[in-house]
Amino acid sequence: QLQLVESGGGSVQPGGSLRLSCAASGATLDDYRIGWFRQAPGKEREGVSCISAVGTMDYAESARGRFTVSRDNAKDTVYLEMNSLKPDDTAVYYCAASYGYYYCSGYNPSDYGYWGQGTQVTVSS
Repeated sequence: QLQLVESGGGSVQPGGSLRLSCAASGATLDDYRIGWFRQAPGKEREGVSCISAVGTMDYAESARGRFTVSRDNAKDTVYLEMNSLKPDDTAVYYCAASYGYYYCSGYNPSDYGYWGQGTQVTVSS
């Protein structure tokens, strides 16, 4: 059974950077598409970025140009590098996995069967 654990969240000032990690256990990530989502208080969960099983990347408009997703299959870990952070980026960030998807298409949470517990990111001066 695949399990995901996020780490790397924290508090930063506007303009700062964080790198989130999503580490897998129980299975290798080689054949999984990984999505990054976030949920701010009072708001719906929204997609941020995706990396397919073959490394195809996609970004939501809110993340494009500031965030970079990458994966290290040897370490069964996916990363989300976040730069130029804004207060609007404040949220709990989740990684999620779906098996056998070799492309990224949309950010429907129901397409992902495995979720981490989330890591808090707070951007504030």
